[in-house]
Amino acid sequence: MSLNDANRTLAIREVIAEFLRQRRDDKLEKLAPEDPKRSELHAQFIPAVWLEDAARRVSQIQAVTHSLKPIHPDAKGSSLYCEPGQLPATDALGSHSLGAQYDTDVVGNAAALDVYKLLKLSHGGKTLLDLAVSGDADLAAALSDDPAKGKDWLQSFAALATPRGKPSSHTNAKQLYWLVGDDPHDEQSFHLLAPLYPTSLVHRVYQALQDDRFSEDAKAARAARKAVEAHARPVREYPNLAIQKLGGTKPQNISQLNSERRGDNCMLASLPPVWKSAQVRPPLHADSLFKAYGRRTEARQQAVALKLFLKDEPPANVATRDKVRGHVIRLIDELLQYQAELLTLSPGWSASEDCELPAAQCLWLDPDAAQALSEAATEEASEQVAADFARWVNAQLYDPLPVGDPEFLFWRKLAREEFAAQAREAA
Repeated sequence: MSLNDANRTLAIREVIAEFLRQRRDDKLEKLAPEDPKRSELHAQFIPAVWLEDAARRVSQIQAVTHSLKPIHPDAKGSSLYCEPGQLPATDALGSHSLGAQYDTDVVGNAAALDVYKLLKLSHGGKTLLDLAVSGDADLAAALSDDPAKGKDWLQSFAALATPRGKPSSHTNAKQLYWLVGDDPHDEQSFHLLAPLYPTSLVHRVYQALQDDRFSEDAKAARAARKAVEAHARPVREYPNLAIQKLGGTKPQNISQLNSERRGDNCMLASLPPVWKSAQVRPPLHADSLFKAYGRRTEARQQAVALKLFLKDEPPANVATRDKVRGHVIRLIDELLQYQAELLTLSPGWSASEDCELPAAQCLWLDPDAAQALSEAATEEASEQVAADFARWVNAQLYDPLPVGDPEFLFWRKLAREEFAAQAREAA
């Protein structure tokens, strides 16, 4: 860019001047009108004075895309600036996936981060740091009326994205041996790697999660889902999300982007797959629904609890009766839950040649089987299922308890009452 573009030089200079005015005024607001420090602040934020100090302090910080500090806060090794678009592309998600759109991080002395805030300012679609790295002549002229001084400051700011010294690791940094040859028994077949934290990629992930969880569009999409309405935006959920805090109460000591996230670093769940059987399957190849029902966790636990309670020969009083009644009611509730699940299946499953259930149980479980029946026939099927339930409970208690007809009649009576109550609620 030619130095003859005076208008562009003035525009860049105004961007810098506005930044300094804003920072100065923010500090002046905190001082009393008669405070002598006000004159010191005015002198400190004269552009030539502040920029000269900034050009000196910029060496205390470094622009990076891959940082060491998050690995261990006391590690003193190298951090790197690698443009994501220049990294080799792979099928896996990585920093290369960011392309040209990414946030540069800054590490080093937190007291010098104001210099980076200046260099993040943009003009003409490019940041001042981009202009400095490209050796933009108009930026150099905007920094100082002295061409030599402007060029010197430009180079100082451009060095922000340049690695400092030779790459090095540290005892607090993580290291791992990576097999690159064919023989794991040969030491020469390994490279020693020092992994760095992909801070620019982590920040992009954080921004995406914040948008999916808290943006107005995301809230509207969730509201539409709740109301069973269509919405242009998909709803994204992140189950088992963990938040790792870096930097404690001083996240700025880790990096600039870590400070912007208040130290929050999102960790997606990394879990082995969990086998999930089909939630609802018809009880085929069984001559009673109580074979499948008896394998349900709640039914099995309640049956065992009832047996253990009665096995201890509790006293024959109201408290014992209420305790027994409670266990049986919970068994009936689980039976009704099982019926409700089977009623969600496509009607007509009981007509399959693999269905061996008694007719009454088919009528109770399959709406299609009961569709053409009278109300009396349906009630009769419910009566039969209540009796089948009572026999099943007796079978769970018979060994070693001497249960018989009185217990059967009591279980059946409770089942009838619960079935009737459910029918009234459904009507």
